[in-house]
Amino acid sequence: MVVDPDIVLHDSVTAKLSSKDAEHPKYHIGQKVKLLEDVVNDGTYPHSPIGTLMMKKDSVGYIKTMGEFLQVIRVYEVHFFGVDAPVEILGCREHELEALEEYEDEMEIELSYLKAHRERMNRQN
Repeated sequence: MVVDPDIVLHDSVTAKLSSKDAEHPKYHIGQKVKLLEDVVNDGTYPHSPIGTLMMKKDSVGYIKTMGEFLQVIRVYEVHFFGVDAPVEILGCREHELEALEEYEDEMEIELSYLKAHRERMNRQN
């Protein structure tokens, strides 16, 4: 037999999100965040031994990008500027971060200015 019917395979389409992740992203690109715990190399960074302190608790950085690991775990790429650490850019989980500023959607703000401007222009004509 090629496939054992008793083996349960991981279904990335219907799998639930990690219990520590919100349904929607908690942080956004460009948002300033603080690291809530020390991050040590778990083996995913090949240039340092496992257990090496990669980034200290309370380090401050900015969300650079956002992605997923195994399609179920949200990972934020955070850029920590000017830190004394083996790396400046680190993948962080949502529960490892705290926002230091409220997120403002600059595109939404700009669109609201444009809409208000168009309304003023239409009233003048």
